[in-house]
Amino acid sequence: MHVRLSDELEALRNQVRVLEQGHRPVGEHLPFDVGVVDARLPGGGLALGALHEIAGGGEEAVDGAAAALFAAGIAARRAGPVLWCVTRPDLFAPALSQAGLGPDRVIYVEAGDEPSLLACFEEGLRHGGLAAVVAETARLGLTSSRRLQLAAEASGGLGLAVRRWRRASDAADFGQPTASATRWRISPAPSAPLPAPGVGRARWFVELLRCRGAEAADFTLEACDETGRLALPAELARRSSGAPSRRGRAAA
Repeated sequence: MHVRLSDELEALRNQVRVLEQGHRPVGEHLPFDVGVVDARLPGGGLALGALHEIAGGGEEAVDGAAAALFAAGIAARRAGPVLWCVTRPDLFAPALSQAGLGPDRVIYVEAGDEPSLLACFEEGLRHGGLAAVVAETARLGLTSSRRLQLAAEASGGLGLAVRRWRRASDAADFGQPTASATRWRISPAPSAPLPAPGVGRARWFVELLRCRGAEAADFTLEACDETGRLALPAELARRSSGAPSRRGRAAA
């Protein structure tokens, strides 16, 4: 009798897990192929069927250039079209192309306001046939982010919320609770010095501020190349290919 009850209880637990996961592809992740980054992420990469937040640091919170390129590099490494939703028509397509996301793959949606943008974001995630859905948004509350997360789980889609604000002071909103699986902040860093006059490959200071089931961390990385891939600077790679990031702390 005790064994039968235990079996029935386990069966019920499995049913609950299925209901919680919906149609989400369990265990699927998109690795960055940078060892120190993937080692910090559960599953060894960015979870699919999930919502992720990305913002720029400092003045980048307003123009969002580094955050947009970070998102473009992620989207570029998945096959298929990408839906990119904006309220401001200032997206520079050639820059996305340099990060591996060519214009032939991007469907642009210019929404009139934030509610319309979030509605397009959610509808794109529910579609399920897109490599990624990106939305540049200033407002992302707990309720709206839960809707987006559930839509991503149901379709297995990849949602990338690029947070942009009108003023840098408004970026304090980035600390408010949301249902996103990860939260990233991308800030420009000095590029690698060259032996001759010129500008080396761009670098970013990448902060993983929040990640479910993992500690927060930060990394200095070379920016996305023409295939959308990040890289560990050569001097850091030589130091230790498996070294931890500069600091780790408990994620919220």
